[in-house]
Amino acid sequence: MAEEVAVDYTLNNPDTLTKYKTAAQISHKVLEAVSSWCVEGAKVLSICQRGDKLLDEEIAKVYKGKKISKGVSHPTTVSPSSYITPYTPLSTDAEEAATTLKANEPVKIQLGAQIDGLGTIVCDTILAKTDKDKDGEVSGRDADLMLATHYANELLLRLMIPPGLLASGSEEDKKKAAAEKRPSQSKISQMLETVGKSYDCNLVEGTTSWLFERNEIEGKKKFVLNPPDKEGRAEGVPEVGDVWGVEMGVSLGSGKVKTIDQRPTLHRRTTITYQLKRPSSRQTLSEIVKKFGNFPFSLRQLHDERAAKVGVVECVRSNVLRQYEVVTDKDNAPVARLLTTIAITKNGLVRLGAPPALDASKYKTDKKITDEQILKILEQPTARPTGAKGKNKKKKKKPVKKATDDDEEGSSEGE
Repeated sequence: MAEEVAVDYTLNNPDTLTKYKTAAQISHKVLEAVSSWCVEGAKVLSICQRGDKLLDEEIAKVYKGKKISKGVSHPTTVSPSSYITPYTPLSTDAEEAATTLKANEPVKIQLGAQIDGLGTIVCDTILAKTDKDKDGEVSGRDADLMLATHYANELLLRLMIPPGLLASGSEEDKKKAAAEKRPSQSKISQMLETVGKSYDCNLVEGTTSWLFERNEIEGKKKFVLNPPDKEGRAEGVPEVGDVWGVEMGVSLGSGKVKTIDQRPTLHRRTTITYQLKRPSSRQTLSEIVKKFGNFPFSLRQLHDERAAKVGVVECVRSNVLRQYEVVTDKDNAPVARLLTTIAITKNGLVRLGAPPALDASKYKTDKKITDEQILKILEQPTARPTGAKGKNKKKKKKPVKKATDDDEEGSSEGE
């Protein structure tokens, strides 16, 4: 009998990147649809249910007939104004099920798909609008929040690039650039805080970016912004070949957080094994393993929501499942979040799952970033031009004028 050939799941295998991109295309399509449903008066529960249904439908269309696992890497969650963590209410909790969106409040939409255990997750923040006012200009504190989050995210993405990776010039210049010391977690937090304060905003404490691995969205490396305690230290550094979920959180308040007394509905399986005693617990866990593997899920995605609420209790108590507590801004101030799944290749960043580029011209404020070092970094590309674009780069005469001009460079380059 022939031996099974081990599959290479690194970015050295073109199939790996293809699977990531296929998952990302699904995530983007569903994100666009869910965003259009987030209007004043819309029920959060209904939006989440419709989003998950669409995720399942789109996932079913790819890799048909192939022995490849596929599914949801993150359920559809819709987090209103001051909510920080992904929020997904249950139909069996009447009060939460009735939650609706308010006009102009920042809404965080997070979801994702996975192909063969290779997951992409994306989070975008939009302002809930009325049916009559979907594409108008935004001013005041809403504009400050959206711009601060956008530019802080763009800065963080550029700081994820290994030193010297995109350096040009002689070999000596490249070696010199590669030998530059990486900025520390503390230094990066300070720079991002500068961006936030430019718009009178603050970073959300403890915002964490994780290394993504196959069947794992919290890998061996992590990066924590404004860690509230010593446990929030960075572990490892971004390197070529990595896939990361890069998260940014910004608040109109202090950025401090609090856990509220509300049922956690988002869970994820851990690597801990334990002989569960209750039949209901074993049945619930069996369904979770079969449907979601190690990826996050909502209790409402299980066959019997009421039974699931009971079944997960022992699973959480024995640490077989991790429950995500519901966390909000301590001051109940509006919060914006972004999450981008990136691949770091020899040519720079590939934005696999990314929120749509922000049209900064629609956001009117008298505030702006003045720090010269930060502005210089924001002008830098996130990837080296390749393919047809690279061949035509000599035809471009005008230099980049704004940080937003190259926001999408890494979305299709750097492979």
